Amino acid sequence: MANIYYDDSADLDLIRSRKVAVFGYGSQGHAHALNLRDSGVEVRIALHAGSRSRGRAEAEGLSVVSGPEAAAWADVITILTPDTTQAAIYEEQIAPHLGSGKTLMFAHGFNIRFGTIRPPAAVDVSLIAPKAPGHRVRELFIEGGGTPALVAVEQDASGQALALALSYARGVGLTRAGVIETTFAEETETDLFGEQSVLCGGVSELIKAGFETLVEAGYQPEIAYFECLHELKLIVDLMYRGGLNYMRYSVSDTAEHGDYHGGRQIVTEETRAAMQKILADVRSGAYAQGWIDEDRAGRPNFMARRRAEQNHQIETVGAELRKMMPFLDAVTLKESV
Repeated sequence: MANIYYDDSADLDLIRSRKVAVFGYGSQGHAHALNLRDSGVEVRIALHAGSRSRGRAEAEGLSVVSGPEAAAWADVITILTPDTTQAAIYEEQIAPHLGSGKTLMFAHGFNIRFGTIRPPAAVDVSLIAPKAPGHRVRELFIEGGGTPALVAVEQDASGQALALALSYARGVGLTRAGVIETTFAEETETDLFGEQSVLCGGVSELIKAGFETLVEAGYQPEIAYFECLHELKLIVDLMYRGGLNYMRYSVSDTAEHGDYHGGRQIVTEETRAAMQKILADVRSGAYAQGWIDEDRAGRPNFMARRRAEQNHQIETVGAELRKMMPFLDAVTLKESV
């Protein structure tokens, strides 16, 4: 059984006695910083001078300083910028100010797992990874709840790395829901695998393939959109509440039969072999190196694919249909990049 920690396993006073610098003020950065601040922790935000996030952070009453200033001031340095920016930020702004007794913290283990960041042995290195987007971490905290999270320790120079990480997690509100102990390797590898094979890559391609199959067979795109994308939320919500069994209990017998009849025709042995290949590339570092190389080259393939996906028919049809459903609080990208 996994070790799972709750509020009664975390001493909030530990993180309250530390100065915390949060690098980045995006999805996770704003949630960590505001929740910690509201839990009585002294927090500063590290942003470059031209950051568009500076105004938002200052409007929330947070102190915004340069990266080197934040790293020199802080006892706990949390890096919450995109994976591809972290190594440079670490080398240029943080490493010169990392002294014995400090803690370097992450919300995703990518750069530690694949060696693009190599902290000195005298500092603690830990991870607190909420299993939800940052805006949800903030919303639930305000409501008095929390999101589940993962905790890991890579280096325990002080002998208190886990205790401090759990205290940090409590400050963010995560121990309200439960924090599962893991390792940097397990968090990183399962996260990358899940994103590619199921949560983002797998689901996105399945939705588009279903949509295209119906449209190419002559069915109306609007009907295909509802059947293959819109209704997915209804099914996922049932799974979220009670697992696959509750979903099958809640739908019609015909739908449940369709589950058993069609599922293994779609997810075949070839599909499972592809998943094994994805996992192997993640574990070997081949995927990480490919993404790092793509980023360093200016992301030509990534950006071309992004543009193509933003202009797919399912997106144009969906945008029009969502306009007719104001209760969705629909979001439309203001610019295509």
